[in-house]
Amino acid sequence: MKRGTLGLLAAAATGVQVGAAITATRYVAADISPASLAFLRYAIGVACLVPTLAFVRARFARRDILPIAALGIGQFGILIALLNFGLKTVPAGRGALIFASFPLLTLMFAALVGRERVTLAKLAGILVTLIGVAFALGDKILGAGTLGGELLILASAATGAVCSVLYRPYLQRYPTLPVSTFAMAAAMIALLVPALAGDLATAPAHLSGRAWAAIVFIGLSSGSFYVLWLWALKTIAATRATIFMSLSPVTAVLLGAIFLGEPLTVLMIAGVACVAAGLWVANWEG
Repeated sequence: MKRGTLGLLAAAATGVQVGAAITATRYVAADISPASLAFLRYAIGVACLVPTLAFVRARFARRDILPIAALGIGQFGILIALLNFGLKTVPAGRGALIFASFPLLTLMFAALVGRERVTLAKLAGILVTLIGVAFALGDKILGAGTLGGELLILASAATGAVCSVLYRPYLQRYPTLPVSTFAMAAAMIALLVPALAGDLATAPAHLSGRAWAAIVFIGLSSGSFYVLWLWALKTIAATRATIFMSLSPVTAVLLGAIFLGEPLTVLMIAGVACVAAGLWVANWEG
C-alpha cells in the first residue's frame, strides 16, 4: 500500500476518533472542569506514549524545542481547553459539526501563508461547508440562545488549523513519535496550573466509574491517534489530512444519539451532508 494512501487512512481514523472523543467529552463535561479534563487527557496520553520512545530515538535541535513545545500547547492544550469549554453548553453532534470547519480554516490559513493554492472548486466547497455550519446553528442564528459555546469551538478549530500548517517542517525533520510525545507533554505541563486552580485536586475523587471510563478512553485514544494524525500531516498535505475531520460530526451525531440521547434533527442531518460534501469539493482536484 502506498505511503500516501496510508496517510489518508490515518487521517480518516483520526476523524472518527475525534468524533468519539467529542461525545465522551460531552458525557463528562458537567462533572469536571475543562482544564482538568484536558490535563487528565494528556497525562494518560503521555503515559501510554513514553514507553514507546525506547524504540525511536531523536534529538531536537535547540532552535526547534520552543516552536515544537508552542505548537504542542496550541494543538493539544489551547485547542482542547477551548473545545471542552464549548462542549459544556453545546451538544456533541452540533459541536463536532462546528469543529468540522477545521479543514476549511486550514485551507484558508495555508493559502494565506502560501502553502496552498485556492481554486474555484475549493471556494465552492467553502460555501457549501458554511451552509452546513449555518444549518447546524439554525436556532442560534435565529436568535434562540447565545453563541458563546459555538464560538469557543470555532476558535478551537482555528487553533488546530494554524498548528496543522505550521507543524509540517518539524514533522519532516524528526520522527513522528518523539514530536507527538514532546508536544503532548508540553501541553500537559501548561495545563497543570489552570487545572490545579480549578478542580483537579477534588473532582477526580467524585467521578463515577463510567466517567472515569470515558476519560481513560479519551486519553488512550488521544495518545495513539494523535501519533497517527501527526504522521498523516507529515505524509500528506494539511488540507488533504484535515478534510477527514468531516467524519467527526457523523461519528459524534451517531454516538450522541446512541449514548447521550441527543436528538437527530433534520437540520443536523442536512448540516452533516453539506459539511461532508463541501469539504470534499473544496479539496477535489478534478
